[in-house]
This record gives sequence, structure tokens and C-alpha cells, in this order.
Amino acid sequence: MNRSISIVFPAFNEAENIRSSVESAIRVLSRIEVDFEIIVVDDGSSDPTRRIVETLSERDQRVRCVHHPRNRGYGAALRTGIFAARKELIFFTDADLQFDLTEIVKLLRYADDYDIIAGYRAPRADPLPRLVNAWAWGRLIDLLFDLQVRDIDCAFKVFHRRVFEAVPMTSVGAFVNSEILVRAKAAGFRLKQLPVGHYPRTAGQPTGANPKVVAKAFVELGRLYGELRGLPAPRESESLRAK
Repeated sequence: MNRSISIVFPAFNEAENIRSSVESAIRVLSRIEVDFEIIVVDDGSSDPTRRIVETLSERDQRVRCVHHPRNRGYGAALRTGIFAARKELIFFTDADLQFDLTEIVKLLRYADDYDIIAGYRAPRADPLPRLVNAWAWGRLIDLLFDLQVRDIDCAFKVFHRRVFEAVPMTSVGAFVNSEILVRAKAAGFRLKQLPVGHYPRTAGQPTGANPKVVAKAFVELGRLYGELRGLPAPRESESLRAK
């Protein structure tokens, strides 16, 4: 497969998962003979996440560790990783081992025809309260932006570099996935959606339901809605739609 790809792992206190995540990515990408790099953004972890990644980087130069001196939020970590990426394609996922990285091959099959290939969790292996919250959030985004994306916050997406060259990222929190897709729609980029497996988290603690994280997401949502409300819609033939 004649491709080059950057794998971005935002990570905050993922010492129990990060080694397995990085080693799994190396195995999968080596098997498909793609030119790759792995970027782990340690978002000010208080556990040994950074030290583990630096050890992995010393063993394999394709692994890079970028460190935030303090915790800045998921969106900020993701943005740092994307800006550090050097390859043609950029893939990001979480470091919590809730995805099977072999499924990246399924997404890459559509990279010639689409600007963004986004996974959706089928089914999603999260507790009921998180499922309810995710459903409500998705309906709100559809209402405000007519996005028509099945699983907005699924952290299993491949982007062509040109998307991030054209689309600004301002969110520093959990709203970042929504912002990227909303702005990509406004810019006319093409989206393909595919089901991917999802598994329960077995180690570490999720932060998405933290009240401060949720509040920040709503603030960033309001800011983007105000920014885009007056802009003309893209032509129908160019708009980002579910395929």
C-alpha cells in the first residue's frame, strides 16, 4: 500500500494502556507496509505515560513523544499531534484500547475517493449514561449544523492532510471532533462513514463526562455556531454528507 500516514494518540494518564496501544499500531502498520510515524501527545500526565513513550521512542525512531507541561485538554492535545504530523494521511484514535487498530485498513481503502473516512462505533461499548449523553449531543449538533454524522465523537478517523491545511481548529476540549467535522462540511470536504468495533475500557479513567469538560464543550459549540451562522452553505454537490 503506497501510503504515508501519521498516527496520533492524545494521552492523559494512560500509563496502563499506552505501551500496548503504540506496539499494536506498530504491528498493524508494519504488516500493511505503509510509511508511518506514531505521535503520542502526553497532555500533562501525572503518571508515567511520558516516560513509557520516551522509552518506546528510543527503541523505534518512528515513535515520537510530544509533551504538554500541564493538562490542556483533549482538543489541545489532538491539535498538537495534528500540527506535528508529517505524513500524507493523518489518523487519530484514543490510547485507551477501545478500538481494534487492524480496522484502520478498512478506512484506508477509501482514501483515494474521500477526504475524511470516519468510523462509527457499532455497537458502542459504553455505560448507558454515556450512550444517552452521546445521543443527545449528536442530536444537538445535527439541529444546529445539519451535520448528519452517525457518531461525531468516535476517535477513529482518517483525514487527508489537505483538510487540516484548510480547516482551522480552535477547540481545546471535547468539542474538537464536532468542530473539525462542522468546519469540513462548511468547506465542502467529502466524508465516508464506516462501522468499527468498540470494546469496554479495562484500565485508566475516562474524562469525557467531567462537568468542566462538558461545560467547555458547550461554550465552544456556542462560539462556533455564532461564527458559522452567517456563512453561505456549500453547494450540495460539494457538501460533506454521510456515504
